[in-house]
Amino acid sequence: MNPPCGRCNKPVYPTEKINCLDKYWHKGCFSCEVCKMALSMTTYKGFEKKPYCSMHYPKTSFTIVADTPENLRLKQQSLLNSQALYKEDFEKNKGKGFSAVVDTPEMQRVKKTQDQISHALYKEDFEKSKGKGFSVVVDTPEMQRLKKTQDQISNIKYHEDFEKSRVRSDAPPPENRQDYEEQPSNPQIFRQPGGETRPAAVAPPCGGKRYQALYSYAAAEADEVSLQEGDLILDVEPIDEGWMFGCNQRTGQRGMLPANYVRPV
Repeated sequence: MNPPCGRCNKPVYPTEKINCLDKYWHKGCFSCEVCKMALSMTTYKGFEKKPYCSMHYPKTSFTIVADTPENLRLKQQSLLNSQALYKEDFEKNKGKGFSAVVDTPEMQRVKKTQDQISHALYKEDFEKSKGKGFSVVVDTPEMQRLKKTQDQISNIKYHEDFEKSRVRSDAPPPENRQDYEEQPSNPQIFRQPGGETRPAAVAPPCGGKRYQALYSYAAAEADEVSLQEGDLILDVEPIDEGWMFGCNQRTGQRGMLPANYVRPV
């Protein structure tokens, strides 16, 4: 038997049947309730099991309720009812999964006992783990003295390494003497950059100043003096900017030496 149409109540045959909104419709009867515009399964909007177009679809609106004394009384009554229901549910659920524990002196004593047991177990585990990878060293006066002695030894070694490295890397380079070339025609004249000349180094008279070598220096020219750290230089006289003339007391060698490698004594 063919079902009736939702609008005209006439039988709907399978060739023209539309099943929507829990009803059967003729294709021509499936239209908007207001403007009667024909609708399809993709363009309709249902409201209370009736088809509408998007333009005439009923829009829900909120109703403003005045805050009158009667409404306030109803609101208060609703809150009281809600609290009564909550308390009733709470009483029913007692003992079914959780229970409220009163913080009585007996409960406090039990809690303190449990904390002590936990602390004892922790200390026992700590004692067992001693020596298995680390150990706690008590900061006693003896340990403090040993630590201070180790720091002093480390500081002394650091200064020794520092003094040794000064000779190898920290010593400032001497003045560049590669620009000074001896003239073959006059062995007493040296050429300087810029065309200026200076006389060759001549040994000054005895009675000069005394200097001590700060760094080691290897002679680069025949008229220079090699130095070792701590050598005593006698009869020192300045002969040019950055250079001096003197006698190495250790080797007896006389000649030129860089001024920034020695200090007066």
